[in-house]
Amino acid sequence: MRILVTGAKGMVGTALVNNLKNIRDGKNRTRPDLQIEEIYSYDIDNTQEELKEYCRKADFVFNLAGVNRPKDQSEFMTGNFGFASTLLETLQKCDNKAPVMLSSSIQATLIGRYGESDYGKSKLAGEELFFKYGKEKNVKIAVYRFPNLMGHSRPNYNSAVSTFCNAVANDLPYTVSDRNNVVELLYIDDLVEGMLDLLEGKEKHCEYDGLEPVENPNGRYCYVPITHKVTLGEIIDLLQEFKQQPITLLMPKMPEGSFAKKLFSLYLTYLPKEAFKYQLKMNCDNRGSFTELVHTKDCGQVSINISKPGITKGQHWHNSKWEQFIVVHGHGLIQERNINTNEMVEFEVSGDKIEAIYMIPGWTHNIINLSETEDLVTVMTCNEVFNPQRPDTFGEPV
Repeated sequence: MRILVTGAKGMVGTALVNNLKNIRDGKNRTRPDLQIEEIYSYDIDNTQEELKEYCRKADFVFNLAGVNRPKDQSEFMTGNFGFASTLLETLQKCDNKAPVMLSSSIQATLIGRYGESDYGKSKLAGEELFFKYGKEKNVKIAVYRFPNLMGHSRPNYNSAVSTFCNAVANDLPYTVSDRNNVVELLYIDDLVEGMLDLLEGKEKHCEYDGLEPVENPNGRYCYVPITHKVTLGEIIDLLQEFKQQPITLLMPKMPEGSFAKKLFSLYLTYLPKEAFKYQLKMNCDNRGSFTELVHTKDCGQVSINISKPGITKGQHWHNSKWEQFIVVHGHGLIQERNINTNEMVEFEVSGDKIEAIYMIPGWTHNIINLSETEDLVTVMTCNEVFNPQRPDTFGEPV
């Protein structure tokens, strides 16, 4: 399959082209039935001759080109409807009946605050042009009315999320007009997956009830079903948590598919290069060091423990707290003893054979570096973040 992407240098175009290349080059094997031979990237700096060549060869067309922040409102119609006309006329002259996708906007509904939107009017005109073309030429048309998009884009332009991410990450001022204002956001990765579904003929169809898409297998429009409705206040609060993470070590809850997980990934793309790394506090003494790496709200903490040659650490037990010791370098011995029955177990451990050992509640335990020359390095997980007011840790030799 040969694919033409117009608007290839925009946020959506860049992400889509990158992911199409991954499939073409065999780096993404999650869609084995999707065979991509060529990708034609077209943007404002390409020539009309190149557009003609691409339109002649393409087996599928993604039309992502458009204007969203013109100097003059009249440019909306020229940049959106005008280019759509040029693209379809070029395909027609090439006698190419390849399926065409159109990137439209929810503003094309011209409902509510979008009622007098010149941008929305230009998008609606483009939609009708595409539908007419599809009907007259018997060509498959896929029109998507996207809500607000969320991906790495120029801050202080047309994405409030990008503006907020950039401001928080770089300690810049920003303004929130109304913390209670609700926005619907479509994350760039979800959008791209929707476009790959379209290439495979698995797209979702819908009709619109006002601003809301209602799934309908025979619907006129297509849509990506995964979006997130959040308030501006929720976005800002999450970003402030992310900002503090290198200090608190606390990772906010980020379940699979959640808005928080997607926002954190986006936030990281706005970090200044010097913030790619941050210092961790190493608690050092003559035995070695202990460093907390990350805290979580639900699953405790992860730490790294370094024991010098011949050193024994631990010698304590817990009521409810449990830990896992995972030796990643060196040679050691882990001992555990039941404080009630005196039953004992021992585990010889080595970085050459990485294993996880549970420290059981009610069993006092230690870890001994058996080497005379090498440090013993152990990753330690614990089911709760250490609380000095309630440590649940009681010294007792094994």
